[in-house]
Amino acid sequence: MPISESTDRAEPPRVLRSDVRAARRRLAGRVRKTPVFHTRVDGPDGPVPVSLKLEFLQHGGTFKVRGVLNALLAADVGADHVVVASGGNAGIAVALAAAQLGKACTVVVPESAPHTKVAAMWAHGAEVLWHGTSYAEAQRKAVALAAERGAEHLHAYDMPAVVAGAGVIGLELEEQVRGRPPVLAAIGGGGLIAGLGAALGRRRHIVGVESEHTPALSAALAAGAPVDVDAQSRGSELLCATRVGDIAFDIARRHRMPVLSVADDAIAAAREYLWREFRVVVELEGAAALAAVQSGVYRPEPGVRPVVVLCGANTELPVL
Repeated sequence: MPISESTDRAEPPRVLRSDVRAARRRLAGRVRKTPVFHTRVDGPDGPVPVSLKLEFLQHGGTFKVRGVLNALLAADVGADHVVVASGGNAGIAVALAAAQLGKACTVVVPESAPHTKVAAMWAHGAEVLWHGTSYAEAQRKAVALAAERGAEHLHAYDMPAVVAGAGVIGLELEEQVRGRPPVLAAIGGGGLIAGLGAALGRRRHIVGVESEHTPALSAALAAGAPVDVDAQSRGSELLCATRVGDIAFDIARRHRMPVLSVADDAIAAAREYLWREFRVVVELEGAAALAAVQSGVYRPEPGVRPVVVLCGANTELPVL
């Protein structure tokens, strides 16, 4: 449930399809055009045809590389040091992007950040600092640290260039999937669904999927503004932002984007199903959109093959 609410909010910057197209040109040759796999998956009433967007095959095992690379390449500032707060994947993405561009990188993580993700940040040369028990606390520290060091601060999901970079996934889907089927994607802080919304607008139906323990977007839509939510997950991998970004909220509200909530157990089952049936390894959040289909929370219309974005692969392998 929401526990706080902001007031007197300024209008967030608009991210347009033209911004996404510019991001695609900027990212050419730097990111992978991830494949789409047309298949059927088990649903509550039998097999369900789906198109899986295999974005977990992106560099760093996360879609976030697209956004942070776009932000760094588009930045006017010439800082040679980048600071970001992250619970995991954004830190990996920024570390990888900074290394590619010859920049130093510091990632501020909450104390509960998964070790696998921290190890990946180290592997790409990042300095990792632990601060606080939540993403919000780590974010405040990152902002202060960037100012102190004269570094460039990147927001993990609520920057126009980050959203535009993520939106390139939507442009790829237009080329890879015929027709205009709905696209299901995990919400988290909202960078992915915001990017898809900016890229596709009302051309396709975008459906956001959130885990029931962090209903950040549905709480924001109910309150009329982004609000903080309590996060009480049993899985450390589901650590994510407890407040949806302003840009994502604005896009979801303007596009009247439906938001579905799925149980942690359903997400874990979908992740296990992907490994058992396809030998695909994704993290829990990466399986959230598929969980909506398999649990019956989302039921496609007859003859409709929805696109399901599998967005990240950075998981603790022993859990499988």
